[in-house]
Amino acid sequence: MTATARQWLEDIRKLKLPNKIRIMNVCGGHERSISMAGLRGALPEPIELIPGPGCPVCVCPEEDIYEAIQIALHEDVILVAFGDMLRVPVNVPKSQARSLEQAKGFGADIWPIASPMEAVQIAQENPDKAIVFFAAGFETTTAPVAAMLAQGAPDNLSVLLSGRLTWPAVAMLLDSGEAGFDALIAPGHVATIMGAQEWAFVVDQYHIPAAISGFEPDSLLAATYSVLRQKLEGKRFLDNCYTQLVTDDGNSSARKHLSHVMNVVDANWRGIGIIPQSGFALTKAYAAHNARLIFSDYADDARHRAGEMPPGCDCASVVLGKIYPNQCRLYGKACTPREPIGPCMVSDEGACRIWWASGLRESVA
Repeated sequence: MTATARQWLEDIRKLKLPNKIRIMNVCGGHERSISMAGLRGALPEPIELIPGPGCPVCVCPEEDIYEAIQIALHEDVILVAFGDMLRVPVNVPKSQARSLEQAKGFGADIWPIASPMEAVQIAQENPDKAIVFFAAGFETTTAPVAAMLAQGAPDNLSVLLSGRLTWPAVAMLLDSGEAGFDALIAPGHVATIMGAQEWAFVVDQYHIPAAISGFEPDSLLAATYSVLRQKLEGKRFLDNCYTQLVTDDGNSSARKHLSHVMNVVDANWRGIGIIPQSGFALTKAYAAHNARLIFSDYADDARHRAGEMPPGCDCASVVLGKIYPNQCRLYGKACTPREPIGPCMVSDEGACRIWWASGLRESVA
């Protein structure tokens, strides 16, 4: 019989824990479940649950968003993007469009979508119009984009790709020597696509306990119990606590589409900088659908910074797990979901937005 969340919690409370043990999660969905279920308050005090780089909207570089805004404003196109991307601000004077939402207010034809197939449908319904799909996301959302192109996208549909891989950000933190966590809960949705073994490096190279979790409290608590036991007993291994969907090798069809349609390249993460081999780029075979090549005049090298956040925004530190959301200087003050300053307060996968939605409204900065 599968253990319930209550049973896992009781097992965790029986453990003889050290004064502090820090467990990082790398998924916005995990952080939402943790916060909404009140798991932080339910766990023993020594356990510190740290939200990590689990929000693709938050790390989408400013130059990519700026490029999408400029294409939408200056070309006769319909630009489509996942809904969260529309409100993410860039650093420009207030007289200019600072987000795709504002660009829409300036007259640009911008539509929110929820899946790549909506982009295909819009292209089919508007055959005389150029459709640009601004596709930002981690492996979970980038794989369907690859499948869409592999299966034959309409000629009038191009992709402005800003896809990222999750594991290189964790590797970067571990290589820094200041990782700030003692154990890792790896993302279930990403592992469903890429396979559990993609996270074996955490254990094999860095000797840190790791477990893959689903999104229900029982799975998250099972993963928490696993990494705690690993830490206490000195036995490190990658534990798959989401066997319902995650296999060692992942989704072979999705991985095939990704490798066929896209190359893995060095990529900029907003607020963080360049992380080697952490991004996706379309191969030459798909140049006819590459919006960066079709609308090359709008790539602004001057904006290719180390991923600046807006002034005063500590979103980058939140993404890297260096501070909690309510330790940001702007949290709950200048920055709220109604008027977000940084991307972590925009996206449903952003830790700041999640904490705010769970009722934590006061800054401790």
